[in-house]
Amino acid sequence: MKRALVTLACLAALSACDMAPHYVRPAPPVPAALPGVSVDAAEMPGLPWTALIGDQRLKTVIERALAYNRDLRAALANVEAARAQYRVQRAAQLPAVTGEAGADFSRRNDSRQDNYSADIGFSAFEVDLFGRMKNLTRAALESYLETEEGARAARIALIAETASAYATLAADQELLALSRQTLASAERTLALIRSLNGAGLTGKLDVHQAETTVEQARSDIAANVTQVAQDRNALDLLVGAPVEDGLLPQSLEALAGNIAKTPAGLSSDVLLQRPDVLQAEHRLKAANADIGAARAAMFPKISLTAAIGVASSALSSLFTGGGFAWSAGPSASMPIFGGGARGDLDFSKAQRDVSLAQYEKAIQTAFQEVADALAREGTIDEQRAAQQRLVVASQRSYALADERYRAGIDTFLNSLISQRGLYGAQRSAIATELALIRNRILLYRVIGADFS
Repeated sequence: MKRALVTLACLAALSACDMAPHYVRPAPPVPAALPGVSVDAAEMPGLPWTALIGDQRLKTVIERALAYNRDLRAALANVEAARAQYRVQRAAQLPAVTGEAGADFSRRNDSRQDNYSADIGFSAFEVDLFGRMKNLTRAALESYLETEEGARAARIALIAETASAYATLAADQELLALSRQTLASAERTLALIRSLNGAGLTGKLDVHQAETTVEQARSDIAANVTQVAQDRNALDLLVGAPVEDGLLPQSLEALAGNIAKTPAGLSSDVLLQRPDVLQAEHRLKAANADIGAARAAMFPKISLTAAIGVASSALSSLFTGGGFAWSAGPSASMPIFGGGARGDLDFSKAQRDVSLAQYEKAIQTAFQEVADALAREGTIDEQRAAQQRLVVASQRSYALADERYRAGIDTFLNSLISQRGLYGAQRSAIATELALIRNRILLYRVIGADFS
């Protein structure tokens, strides 16, 4: 009995062996602070999309997208598949217990012979002395966690894409309304010039110049109608169901006022919680565990099979009498010459180096994306204000040029140039407003701190 206890203690000690290298998170290969932020800035606790989006209509649209989008459903299904694979690998660490019962009936001449049996046992159970099975299970766990982060990345991307598509629709609706306003104004101007031409007060050139503005506006209306329809189709695809008119954006300006700015005080450490960075780290941890499994494969593998059971010629005495029997079949194997154990170990180490490089590249990419978005945020407000002042100046210029033309002081060409300048400035103002909204949404996406 004492010898058996000593043997079990030795096996338990050996099973605690772990051949995997000790994992230490690599130092981020980026500066401690993002551009324009002090080094001692506190790490941002999170940026949920509900704090970013203040527009109730857009919130409803995003909630529907999270519920019905097919790509997100596929990502969540992949998480379930990875979880199942992890459970399969984890189950391999424990013996598989099976039970069997059977009966055999035979007759020869006038004699009948009956045999009954019942067995329980486990087979092909590897005693994990050097941590091979444990590291394989650890690698499967990291793969599962990597898939979970992939689903979180898909969720963040879906929220950002839905909000961006919604803003694009709002901008194109504004452009459509602007082109219709321009057409109405141009048609009134054309009617006036035609009447002046009929009275001999202006030439045909003015008429044809006015017609170009009318036809350009009509062309823009047709293009914008198409674009708005395509925007709605894109939004419906993201949501996974048609979006009714009551949930469409009211105005681009109102939407811009309901998209929050990113909180100040960003440390680059927040990037370590970005989904793609965590995915890369889980791959690195899995590669680390694979090294342990490959190292353990170079040591002996001990497998056990065992069974206990009873047999009897009478069912009533199956579990009584001397029908009890047991068997055990331990085996051990170890590579001596040949085989690919050393090659598998070298391959695992090389894969770990690949995963390390990919992890560091993921952090650098995240830093660059956030830095670019922050650089845009630092200038977009100034550009927006300048664009609004340009619209005001263009309106005054066009009003003055139109008055001078109507008074016969100036040519229609100057009025036409001013009108086109105003139209271009208004379109640029809409584009700038859209760029502001998109950049705020982009910052939410590239920071990736939504843990909701």
